[in-house]
Amino acid sequence: MNKKESYGLSSLVFLLKFVANIRQLFELMNFTGKYYTEIGWLEIKGDEDFIHSIYFKEDEPEVSEELPQHFIQLNEQFDAYFNHKKWTFDVPLKPKGTDFQTRVWNELQKIPYGKTISYLKLAQDLGDEKTIRAAASANGKNPISIIIPCHRVIGKDGSLTGYAGGLHRKKYLLELEKGIKTMELF
Repeated sequence: MNKKESYGLSSLVFLLKFVANIRQLFELMNFTGKYYTEIGWLEIKGDEDFIHSIYFKEDEPEVSEELPQHFIQLNEQFDAYFNHKKWTFDVPLKPKGTDFQTRVWNELQKIPYGKTISYLKLAQDLGDEKTIRAAASANGKNPISIIIPCHRVIGKDGSLTGYAGGLHRKKYLLELEKGIKTMELF
């Protein structure tokens, strides 16, 4: 190996180590929390400043050893929500999505607790009923379950349609919000 090849190889090794260190630092700045509900675990992901995602999981998620204060506040707010004592959330959110998805998710947050709207109404509220399919798609890609209430969007005929967490969970959340506490999921 000549001097030029040796220099190139050592530069590559340095770069790979640098990228690995940056990746570790990035992973240290991200946190995973959890919350247990009657309808499954919630896996909560975020950073020191924001919650980025909340998804239903079948199995108990692995969590970070330490969590920022807004993760702890969120668990307290979930306690209140699932016990009919709080209807709003005030933790900092930063879902990741396109501009259109963000518009849809912002619109979803305007749906009052205990109320539902249709996918058509959602598209109309966005300003163009022709966007119904795109709005439904963005609704389905909502990364922050419950707080961004995609479960409150139903079919035009009142039917429960589509929910990434499963229709049994959508039904449960809607009944919870209407004051109907149910242990039966189907």
